[in-house]
Amino acid sequence: MKRMLILENGEVFYGKALGSQKEQTGEVVFNTSMTGYQEIMSDPSYCDQIITMTYPLIGNYGINRDDFESIIPNIKGMIVKEAADIPSHFRSRLSLDEWLKQHDIPGIQRIDTRRLTKLIRETGTLKGKICSGEVNIEQVVKELQNTHFRTDQVSRVSTKSEFINPGTKERVVLIDFGAKKGIIKDLVAKGYEVIVVPYNTTADKILSMAPDSVVLSNGPGDPTDVPDAITTVRNLLGHVPIFGICLGHQLLALACGAKTGKMKFGHRGANHPVKDLRTGQITMSSQNHGYTVIAESVKDTPLEITHINVNDGTVEGLKHKDLLAFSVQYHPEASPGPEDAKGLFNELQSMMDEKKGETAYA
Repeated sequence: MKRMLILENGEVFYGKALGSQKEQTGEVVFNTSMTGYQEIMSDPSYCDQIITMTYPLIGNYGINRDDFESIIPNIKGMIVKEAADIPSHFRSRLSLDEWLKQHDIPGIQRIDTRRLTKLIRETGTLKGKICSGEVNIEQVVKELQNTHFRTDQVSRVSTKSEFINPGTKERVVLIDFGAKKGIIKDLVAKGYEVIVVPYNTTADKILSMAPDSVVLSNGPGDPTDVPDAITTVRNLLGHVPIFGICLGHQLLALACGAKTGKMKFGHRGANHPVKDLRTGQITMSSQNHGYTVIAESVKDTPLEITHINVNDGTVEGLKHKDLLAFSVQYHPEASPGPEDAKGLFNELQSMMDEKKGETAYA
């Protein structure tokens, strides 16, 4: 069946149906990862977005039961050059098309994803709609231009109640702004007791749990849309070590007086080089964000920039000059992507040791 992708600027891409037949509107973004489409589609940070995969063949190893980053996907659609009809992998349970239909997510394939990606890079992210070939294009374009997306993504993807992952070491409270399973998995693998709490949990409630540290998770959307979370982070500073990841990084920056802004087309992929300004080391990182900390705004805050993006110089890491708090814009747990940055969890341990007055050994 024929399908169309219509963009707010009037561009139209004609392709073939994939997944659900429903019509869906979302923010069209692109991801440059060659693998990991299952983790990407289930990442809560993609809430309300239509994902374009730049790698030309997607779905070749199918969908398995283990590699999801959330139980319920929140993406609005998938765009691929070609979807594999017959996946080949011993863990595969469903094809990409079958999984999309199972979750009522529309997709489109057989379009020029290279041209679409170049268009997004030139104009910035665009509102788009995946629909049938029988709609009035001019009317859809007008609807898209007048569409305003919701700003409550964090509240929709966050856990609704706290839960505990048992461990034998320190207690880590993870504030869930749309946390990927990979973050919890890596913290549990280190032996920590991980208490996951909703995004709107107050600082007093968190401190009453007697945590040894607090991790601010990744999540979707604009960090300024969750002002209560900024207040919570501000009230936690100085009381407990803090580690921010992705959206959590932006929230730490805002809590300390820095500013954030929307990027033209964001960073989404598993091959983004990051430089540690303290050591000069280059790390390949997995990223997914459309907002960034504005470097100039950090100057008059108690924060210092520790990492930058090699490609465009944007802020990738921050550290508080006086308190036990640091953050990174990328994903140390990867899922998917390179695992170069997993050592950042050791920095979290070092902060907890410092808080307890112990000596941390590498």
